[in-house]
Amino acid sequence: MTLLDEWGTSPASPWSLEAALQRVELRHLRYFVAVAEAGTFTGAAERAFVAQPTLSQQVRRLEQMVGTQLLHRRRDGVGLTAAGLVLLDEARSVLSRVGHGLQRTRHAASVGRHQLRVHVPPQYPESLLVRATSTLVALAQEVDVDVSWVELPPDSEFSAVTRRHADASFGWLSKAEEELPETLDVMTFGEFEPEIWVAGRPSPSPEAAPISLDELAGMHVFHGPREQAPAVYDTWAAALATRRAGFAFKDPPFRSRWAATLASAGESDRAHAILTGPEHALGKFRPRMLGEFGPVASSARIAAQADGESLTGTAALAWSTDLPRSLQQLLFDVADTVSRSIIGASIGVS
Repeated sequence: MTLLDEWGTSPASPWSLEAALQRVELRHLRYFVAVAEAGTFTGAAERAFVAQPTLSQQVRRLEQMVGTQLLHRRRDGVGLTAAGLVLLDEARSVLSRVGHGLQRTRHAASVGRHQLRVHVPPQYPESLLVRATSTLVALAQEVDVDVSWVELPPDSEFSAVTRRHADASFGWLSKAEEELPETLDVMTFGEFEPEIWVAGRPSPSPEAAPISLDELAGMHVFHGPREQAPAVYDTWAAALATRRAGFAFKDPPFRSRWAATLASAGESDRAHAILTGPEHALGKFRPRMLGEFGPVASSARIAAQADGESLTGTAALAWSTDLPRSLQQLLFDVADTVSRSIIGASIGVS
């Protein structure tokens, strides 16, 4: 029996779209998002500071108003239906826009401190992120701005900002700046390159010959998972596919244990390796040895091709152009300070 059977209704009744729009309230959306993110009604109730029966009742009422089931209810928690996935994305956008609008209203009335929501992607050079976030916090304190961090699943380029989930976002610039939406301003930190870890290579040295894209494309290359950095994953897979038809990354059995991943690859007809995400400022990378356990492995740079094609990513900070000028200036100063520090310093090197 579906929820609609249980209520004795059809998707078109008793709520028309117009009637549903008049009755859906922000609390319905907040409760639904809380359940979707927590995975259980108990966890969502604790997060939303509401009694569980009340929360459950309001989510069911939302399903009734929408006219379809939004959640799969299971013993071990809840999952989203196809309709629920759509509404989750839209609900987050609505709630974020409302929050952004209230914040701008308060700013216009000079009420309270400025608030700045900054999106931090799951994969970003740790040393760059530490430097950038510490600089942001320090400069924000000087101008009386509160910074909060927004962690979201990876999405398309800086969409956390364009969809109002955040005011600013760190990320990778895979398009020309002129191709970005007019609602975004972008400052870059520079080019970053990955490491390629190869089992059985000799002890590395700064002068060691780099690996070409042709050589890399001929290996079994572990990289991923794609959902952590889809833009980088797809860009690099496409570049390597031009060197070897049918090239595809292999999913690593261990996402953060490189020695174990190389060991588990075993014998094969081709060399196996691990390709990391962009980690080192271009030209600042020094080869390293991988641990003392498992197969001996060393890292190497990936050579720039004669035609200019290589595997690099442009690190950037983007923000909404409708932010107050003081916040835009703050973000500009952060990006400028960090990018200038990168020029003369080696980051991301252990």
